[in-house]
Amino acid sequence: MARSAPPGRTDGASPLPRILGPDDPFPPATEALREPDGLLAIGADLSPERLLQAYAQGIFPWYSDGQPILWWSPDPRMVFRTDAVHLSSRFRRQLRRCDWRVQADTAFDAVLAACADTPRPGQDGTWILPEMQAAYRRLHRLGHAHSVEVFDGDGRLVGGLYGVAVGRMFYGESMFSACSGGSKVALAALASRLHGWGWPLLDAQVENPHLVSLGAERWERTRFLAAVRELAASPGLAGSWTAAFGVLQASDLAA
Repeated sequence: MARSAPPGRTDGASPLPRILGPDDPFPPATEALREPDGLLAIGADLSPERLLQAYAQGIFPWYSDGQPILWWSPDPRMVFRTDAVHLSSRFRRQLRRCDWRVQADTAFDAVLAACADTPRPGQDGTWILPEMQAAYRRLHRLGHAHSVEVFDGDGRLVGGLYGVAVGRMFYGESMFSACSGGSKVALAALASRLHGWGWPLLDAQVENPHLVSLGAERWERTRFLAAVRELAASPGLAGSWTAAFGVLQASDLAA
């Protein structure tokens, strides 16, 4: 969910990933390379149909400027249980006095732009390229991509995240903080709502220390894909999430 630039190839002996034509299906995710970990295929497009097909199979796009579209399914996969996002005791104490509120799908474009523009350690530029932003805006208009927004008491956007929902599976793409703790509040609020809806998992894609500190778990790809097959085929919640999500006070997350 918090990714830098995709890794380059480091093993010249590795087989090449599949080249996808416009109508080619994805190869099984289990055929992804070991080095770089999870690279499965190259090419195709970012149409809504292609993206939804990818996510339903545990695959996501990730590439840098000047590269073709690269499709990934890493092993292990980072996953949050929606009832197990961890906020430290110190942060929870801070939340008890916090006037922030959390909503969904009220500022998708602003969250997307902030995720693309926020500087990240060791990252020069962004993988959320203009064509990627356009693709996720299309998915949002179709009711499949969603944002979670954190606003302070003056109505300023202080954090958020966005991702894609397929069935009862949510795939987190990126998150940002404009004020310390903004992304943690967005993640915890989303997990709380998903758990209440009976959605057990939140995909976080690739490992980093921040996600681990918040409770993300390393799942073997076979285990992750088995869960995705069941959850992505279940009835979900299409369309805007604004009403269903409601307004959650950040202080409520301190419990």
